[in-house]
Amino acid sequence: MNIELSVNGRQLSLDVPPLRRLLDVLREDLGLTGTKEGCGEGECGACTVLLNGAPVNSCLIPIAQVQGARIVTIEGLAGDPEAERLQRSLVQCGGVQCGFCTPGVVMSAYALLRRQPAPTAAEVRQALAGNICRCTGYQKITEAVTACGTDNTPGTGSGGEVQR
Repeated sequence: MNIELSVNGRQLSLDVPPLRRLLDVLREDLGLTGTKEGCGEGECGACTVLLNGAPVNSCLIPIAQVQGARIVTIEGLAGDPEAERLQRSLVQCGGVQCGFCTPGVVMSAYALLRRQPAPTAAEVRQALAGNICRCTGYQKITEAVTACGTDNTPGTGSGGEVQR
């Protein structure tokens, strides 16, 4: 089946089986390995990507369902100042350990911060409810996302600009 979609701002036309998972197309066909496979059942959030701006588990999405869609993976956030501030906050607040869940957490948190620039801790926990972290736990991740949303990201001045 011929599928046309945008991945990280690049228009693509792919000839793939219609029931092939979006996760597999991203990792195997497009080489975008930042999106991880954890459970393969939509329970862990490691494979989270943005589909038309909304976080989804790419392991649950048949490629046929993304005809004409805009997909953003963790690689697609490279160079985005908001995403970089979020990632810096996660590191500086101790919200990252092994890193396996981090791409999915970043994608979910990034989507939250885009629609709610100053989320409460409860809103962060709700937005990240589908992302499992077995190493760090959720308190430091919640603190990092909340700090990022309130512009209190460690290493930034007012307005979120990096202090040099």
